[in-house]
Amino acid sequence: LKPAAAGEFGLETIDGAADNAEQAASRIRSTIEALRTLPFFGGEKLIWLKNANFLGDDQKARSAMVQAALEELTETIDAGLGSEITFLVSAIDVDKRRSFYKSLAKRAELQIFDKLDSSRGGWEEEATAMVQTRAKKRKLQFNDDALELFVLLTGGDTREIENELEKIDIYLGKERTVNIDLVRELVPLTREGVIFDLSNALAERDLERALDLVRQLLDQGESAIGILLVAILPTVRNLLLAKDLMERHRIPRPHVPFPFISAVNRLPADAVTHLPRKKDGSINAYTLGIAAQNAHRFAAEQLIAGMQACLAANLQLVTTQLDHELVLTEVVVKILGSGD
Repeated sequence: LKPAAAGEFGLETIDGAADNAEQAASRIRSTIEALRTLPFFGGEKLIWLKNANFLGDDQKARSAMVQAALEELTETIDAGLGSEITFLVSAIDVDKRRSFYKSLAKRAELQIFDKLDSSRGGWEEEATAMVQTRAKKRKLQFNDDALELFVLLTGGDTREIENELEKIDIYLGKERTVNIDLVRELVPLTREGVIFDLSNALAERDLERALDLVRQLLDQGESAIGILLVAILPTVRNLLLAKDLMERHRIPRPHVPFPFISAVNRLPADAVTHLPRKKDGSINAYTLGIAAQNAHRFAAEQLIAGMQACLAANLQLVTTQLDHELVLTEVVVKILGSGD
C-alpha cells in the first residue's frame, strides 16, 4: 500500500497499542493530524494506525475520551480524504456495533480475520472448508488425517491457518502432499493436539503410540484423571456411540467425517437424544464422524468393556495411591490389548 515513489515520506505509522484511555485518545488525535496533513512535495502518503487496541468492547475502548476522539476521527473520514492519502487501520479486536466500525465498513475495504467459535457446533466443517480453500490456492493436497489434525491445531484462526500453510508450502518445495507426520513436525502441537493424537491412536488401536502420548501428557503436567476423562473415556464412548448408530441405522463406514455427520443430521430426533452435545446444544457430530472411521476395529463388547475399564481406572485414581501412569497404562492396554 505504500506509494512506491514516495520514499521515506510515503509512510507514517501511528502505534495503536495504548496502555490506557488517555494514551489511546492521544494516538487517535495523532492519526487525525496525520490525515489532515498533506504529503510532502505533493506526492502520496500511507497513514497506518497499527495494532489499535481500543476498538473493542473493553473499559479503555468504552471510555468517554476515546469515544469522543473516535467520533472526531469518523468525522474526518466522512469529510473525505484526498486521493493522495491512503488510510490503513489494523486491530486485534473490533466492536462491530460501534459507529466508527460502521463508518469504515461503508467507506473502506475490510479484511476480517475472525477466529471461528470452537464452542459452536459445526466449526470443524467451516474450518476444514477454509483450510481446503486456502491450501488449494497453494496447490497443497492434505491427506485426510493430516487435514483433521491441522484443523484442530489451528483452531479456525484464519491468521494462524495462513501462517502455518505458508510454512508448510515453503518447507515442501516442489512436493505438494501434506501428511500427518509433516503436520506434527511443523505445526506447534498444542495440548488439544496431543489429546487429539491420543484419541486417534486409541481409535486406530496403536498401542505403542497411545502409551507414548499418555507419558507425554503426564510429562507436560496434565493430571491422570484429566487424561482419562478428556481423552480416553470420550474416545471409547464415541467409538461405541458411532458403532451403535452405524449398526442400528445402517450407516456405512465413512472415509472422512462429513458423510457420517450428514447421515446423523438426517436421523429423527428420538434417535439422537442420547448423543453428546456442544455448548450451543448442537450434536458434537464431528468427533462422532472421526470415531465412525475407526469403529470397525472394535466389537461392541470390547467397547463396553473399555467403558467399564475407564470407570475402574477413575475409581483407582480417586480412591487409591496407585501410580497414575500405571493406572492409565493398564486401562489403555485393556482397551487396545486384545485383537479384533
